[in-house]
Amino acid sequence: MSKRSAIVFAALYVLLAAATLVNIISGTVATPIGDVIAILSGRAADPVASSVVLSIRLPRVAAAVILGGALALSGYMLQTFFDNPIVGPFVLGISSGAKLTVALALIFYISRGGKPGSLFLVCAAFLGALAAMGFVLLLSLRVRSTGILVVCGIMTGYICSAVTDLVVTFADDANIANLHNWSMGSFSGTNSSDIGIMGVIVGLCVAGAVFLIKPIGAFRLGEDYARSGGVNITLLRTLLILISSLLAATVTAFAGPISFVGIAVPHLLKGLVKTSSPAVMIPGCLLLGALVTLCCDGIARTIFAPTEVSVSSVTALFLVPVVIAVMIKRRKGGQGRI
Repeated sequence: MSKRSAIVFAALYVLLAAATLVNIISGTVATPIGDVIAILSGRAADPVASSVVLSIRLPRVAAAVILGGALALSGYMLQTFFDNPIVGPFVLGISSGAKLTVALALIFYISRGGKPGSLFLVCAAFLGALAAMGFVLLLSLRVRSTGILVVCGIMTGYICSAVTDLVVTFADDANIANLHNWSMGSFSGTNSSDIGIMGVIVGLCVAGAVFLIKPIGAFRLGEDYARSGGVNITLLRTLLILISSLLAATVTAFAGPISFVGIAVPHLLKGLVKTSSPAVMIPGCLLLGALVTLCCDGIARTIFAPTEVSVSSVTALFLVPVVIAVMIKRRKGGQGRI
């Protein structure tokens, strides 16, 4: 790791720690730092404040950190797979496909008086993500332009979102109707058991991504170069799709679709570290994705408190300009293909 990358990583750790503290102490009712320290050390006298910090704010912060990093890593792996700077789980319709299957699974169980577990929702989201990704890959057999594939992914996402909105809108059960908030993207309602499940799944995906650092590095230099180095291209592509889809599915199952984090964060990181080495990008995406998502979630729940806006609205507001800047830069650089 270069000196520049080390400095950037150290700064990201400090900023992430600061953002975590700010998100824990801020809210509709502010909690002083001293009280937070007392709560975390088990010396708090106020049970209400303890419940707010330990049962609501800490799980929400942990979810934003874990899932934000997962989204950024998913976007980086998809951009590597397609060799396209503006692909990501949201743009390609992966998040929308996962959202549709999760909504259908929830409606099926809730309408029958049941409540599906978190692991079941992740599996349902994974199937939806794979279905959406599979559709894009089938189109890639007929269409060679990645720009057209991106457009097809966007259209697929719109279709999945439209079906989800129709199902939720016409649902009779009040609990099902409340899915609308989830479908817009939110970390509220996360509990400690959810953190455990998402932590294990994302951790396994990160371990898989780390295992692929060398093959990804060779793949980025060209398929011929990678093959000459002994890389199994078919296996690598399959693992890239499976890992990125599972990461996006986990995010959607627990928090709904979060837009543009997966597209913009890898480009922000490259601008900071001035390298595209997977050994730097993979851990860097986890850190920067966690920081960006945590900051956006803090804004979403505090800027109009006690009213909470969707996380996707905030991420779109801050990250869409990054995507636009990337497209303009590529156009000026003579790279006509999106």
